Amino acid sequence: MIRFAAASALALLTLSACDSPEEPAAPATPPRTADAAPAPTAPPVADNVLTAQGLGPARIGMTVADLTAVWGADANPGAVGGADPETCDQYHPANAPAGVTVMTQNGVLTRITLMRDAAIRTDRGFGLGDTALAVKEAYGGAIVAQPHKYEAAPAEDLFAWSSGGSTAYVTDPAARGVRYEVGSDGKVKMIHAGDPSIQLVEGCA
Repeated sequence: MIRFAAASALALLTLSACDSPEEPAAPATPPRTADAAPAPTAPPVADNVLTAQGLGPARIGMTVADLTAVWGADANPGAVGGADPETCDQYHPANAPAGVTVMTQNGVLTRITLMRDAAIRTDRGFGLGDTALAVKEAYGGAIVAQPHKYEAAPAEDLFAWSSGGSTAYVTDPAARGVRYEVGSDGKVKMIHAGDPSIQLVEGCA
């Protein structure tokens, strides 16, 4: 009788164990992978820094209408910036920084120039009054030096092309660069940035 009772109890325990729900399996842990490195991004350029692409909201290649929208119209419309302004014109927009002039050709902004009292500097940190030697040392082999057309050495033109440049005359309209115009005292007296029009010594003349 005792054996029968023990056997029955064991059977009940076995049945009870079979009927109890199974505990849910722990979710599989996905294999750990290395975190993807963020894509490098170019540091933003301040609005008061001149680059081969432009200055602040004024961008090389934009239309005259767009340029007028961001910098205003010619501050001195009576002045003659070119023999045929529709083809080529040079002027200081009313709302542009002091000492900044623009060149427009066939309705498009092609060049921005720093002159006279301009306090703007390039993305390499250079402005009017800096020495040609300092510019050459900073750019190294990226500088293309050419004799100045009207002044004796040490006057010269220093070209730093960021795209599409060469040691010969550049004609590719997509080319972009900066030209440091150095005077006879060996210091930068003007800076031009933009497309191949930065090579024009007489401007629109």
